Amino acid sequence: MTKIRLITITLLVVSGLLLTACTSQGTPAGLQGTSWKLVSYGPSGNQTPAASGIDTSLDFGKDGTVNGNLGCNSFSGNYQETNGNVVFSMMISTMMACVGPQMTQENVGLKIMNGTVRYTVAGNKLTLYAASGDNAITFSK
Repeated sequence: MTKIRLITITLLVVSGLLLTACTSQGTPAGLQGTSWKLVSYGPSGNQTPAASGIDTSLDFGKDGTVNGNLGCNSFSGNYQETNGNVVFSMMISTMMACVGPQMTQENVGLKIMNGTVRYTVAGNKLTLYAASGDNAITFSK
């Protein structure tokens, strides 16, 4: 009986240590280390689907950097998460001219990704809301 108790206690301690190690090095919280593709943009209640056939990306680094492309130009900068908000700072972008919907979706998206914005993650969907709340951009994993 003592041997079984000792083995049980040992297993519990080892399990606890493994769980602690996994928690401290596991999946990052929030947006850190995630990558997204643009799905739609525009007025929060009536969004326009992203232009088809155009590669888009939004990547949140584990080091507080963000980069991507919303249709035409590459961009990068810094981000910080606080209380359901993400703060974008030091954003820079290339300045190529593009036509049609890809330029429109990029313009809307980059205007939203300026300063502090509210965000939600629901399943595989990320939505960033303009500070005014009237426009949003939606991404999927």
